[in-house]
Amino acid sequence: MKVAVVGAGWAGMAAAIAHAQAGREVTVFEAARTVGGRARAVPAILPQGATVTLDNGQHILIGAYAESLRLMRLVGVDVDSALLRLPLTLQFPDGQGLQLPDLPPPLDALLGIARAKGWSWRDKLTLLRTATAWQLRGFRCAPQTSVADLCAPLTPRLMAEFIDPLCVSALNTPAHQASGQVFLRVLQDSLFSGRGGSNLLLPRADLGALFPEPAARWLQAHGGHQVITGQRVQRLQPHPGGRWEVVCGSAQPGAADSAPEAFDQVTLACPSWEASRLVAGVAGVAGLADASRWSNQASALRFEAITTVYAYAPGARLAQPMLALRSSPESPAQFVFDRGQLDGNHGLLAFVVSASDGERSHIEQQVRQQAAAQLGISALQPVQTVVEKRATFACTPGLERPGMQVLPGLSACGDYVDGPYPATLEGAVLSGTAVAALA
Repeated sequence: MKVAVVGAGWAGMAAAIAHAQAGREVTVFEAARTVGGRARAVPAILPQGATVTLDNGQHILIGAYAESLRLMRLVGVDVDSALLRLPLTLQFPDGQGLQLPDLPPPLDALLGIARAKGWSWRDKLTLLRTATAWQLRGFRCAPQTSVADLCAPLTPRLMAEFIDPLCVSALNTPAHQASGQVFLRVLQDSLFSGRGGSNLLLPRADLGALFPEPAARWLQAHGGHQVITGQRVQRLQPHPGGRWEVVCGSAQPGAADSAPEAFDQVTLACPSWEASRLVAGVAGVAGLADASRWSNQASALRFEAITTVYAYAPGARLAQPMLALRSSPESPAQFVFDRGQLDGNHGLLAFVVSASDGERSHIEQQVRQQAAAQLGISALQPVQTVVEKRATFACTPGLERPGMQVLPGLSACGDYVDGPYPATLEGAVLSGTAVAALA
């Protein structure tokens, strides 16, 4: 069976590996010149002239990302050296906040909450009561419940210093707009999945080296499967006998399309808007109502941006590899990462603005002021600011997401397809692995 995978991001490479392990001949088409999708490496130059490899956005993995970790190991990544494992920590530069100890659940959460600095006993007891109620209800709530509704019993301090940063980092959606049910599922699988499930896994290598690049090498070494970059799939055509023709063209404007190639199965692992375009073209040609419904559902998704401001100051070093920041409209960053403690680029900090809104230069200016006020670092020089305008879908209450099965022989995977998780690397690879079982 010949399978085409459209897109070489984390979902696409996971799907390609699963198809290959099922004995299928796989060809991956990627419009960009590099693999990785929205979690990829980008080059930059530090103020002193040194070249550095950054990411198109600072990512966090957690210990409960079992499928991501399995795939990394499969393609030859040394997970222990590529990821820095830390207890779940939401601490601020002044030392206040939560840090879980290395204990099995729920003892880690109980002791971490009891020891949380800067929280009153009312804060701690309210959180314990509310979390116990969530657990007794099986981590379920009404579909239209927002995270803010779910957390209404909590104190203003807990909302500002625990729930809001946790929600925006996990769902990239503000608490008053975010799905309470998805938030509960994330909490359940991270805090109650077993010892280490809530650990933070901070990349020490760039995101390309963490999985997609080794995955491409693995595919080529195991059966000669192809990963073709710089080729955008222009359209799909149903083929007599149930096959699909894939028509590609160079990603450069004005380039001629290539001759169509026939495949038994096509897996769309491109962004939702690209998948919607391709499926809409099939619906127009074939007059298939199911294709129109799927395309409309995918195109209806709303997106949130993430801005990562990389900035350098000689001698800059944080108390921990990652710190939470007190966020406001004037101080937009929720987290800061010390790249010197992660990949050896000392003095380089990465400020993450989830659910960001604003012009690049204005966000840079605000982040520099925030760093001076909260970190005491006033000599920051911006190195590179990456604005991923459609970083994740807005994970809102009751959101209907498109399914994996589009039409016979045509499927889709990605962090946006129907599933229990928000737009995360784990959600992407889980969908990629699962979609191969539909073939």
